[in-house]
Amino acid sequence: MTAVASGVDMVGISNLTNGQFQAVYNVLSFALASMIFATMFMLVAQGRVLPRYRQALITSATVTGIAAYHYFRIFDSFRHAYVQSSVGGDYSQVAGEGFNEAYRYVDWLLTVPLLLVETVAVLALAKKVQSQLLVRLIPASALMIALGYPGEITSEIAPKMVWGALSTIPFLYILYILFVELGKSMGRQPAGVAKELRGLRLTLVATWGFYPISYLFPVFSEWFNNDWFSGAGSFVFRQYGYSIADVLAKAVFGLLIYKIARLKSFANDKSFAKSEGH
Repeated sequence: MTAVASGVDMVGISNLTNGQFQAVYNVLSFALASMIFATMFMLVAQGRVLPRYRQALITSATVTGIAAYHYFRIFDSFRHAYVQSSVGGDYSQVAGEGFNEAYRYVDWLLTVPLLLVETVAVLALAKKVQSQLLVRLIPASALMIALGYPGEITSEIAPKMVWGALSTIPFLYILYILFVELGKSMGRQPAGVAKELRGLRLTLVATWGFYPISYLFPVFSEWFNNDWFSGAGSFVFRQYGYSIADVLAKAVFGLLIYKIARLKSFANDKSFAKSEGH
């Protein structure tokens, strides 16, 4: 996962067709709504799991709550950055205004470590083991984003590739911990939960895979000499890539965390399972 383009990077996108503007407007609106209602669900659903698993749900609600705030700011910035020339016509950037997409960077700096916290929290491991995992995962996630940011804001391909490669190093380290270190806990999980946890890890990796693809759209323009991935086209694709990845990695991932917390609650307390009709 890499950090996102700043307002400086978006100054060059001076014109969008009506279709391009509406496409970005709609995907940002969709992401905002997803984060808001995922937050509400996680807060309301706490009573549906045992107390020991509620930290994971609270963390998940915090992740989507932070994302909802930043999507509101992104959506508002985008809405005010462009003005339509005529009814049904193209959109031009408003003089003195810029689309500030740097909110994504701040969002990821806060939410990516929290995503790892909720992943560890739902396992309900010993406190010492949790601390040992988080003290390695959180700095690695922050370093991954920090290294990707310089590549995101540059328009030159070579530096973009260098910074992207550097940000991949901590990403691979995180994968190692998720698949090797956390894999050791699978055998200690209740029946049926281990399978869900494997799916959880794969979901996290798959959704995170959207971010580098979106990051590389400007590079694809150079490699394939394709106008779809340059200028306004690249901008639209990146908004879709980043927004859909955020919904999957935060809102949908949170629902998977909730499902695992429910299964573990049922396995840990039969009376609770009976009261929940399981």
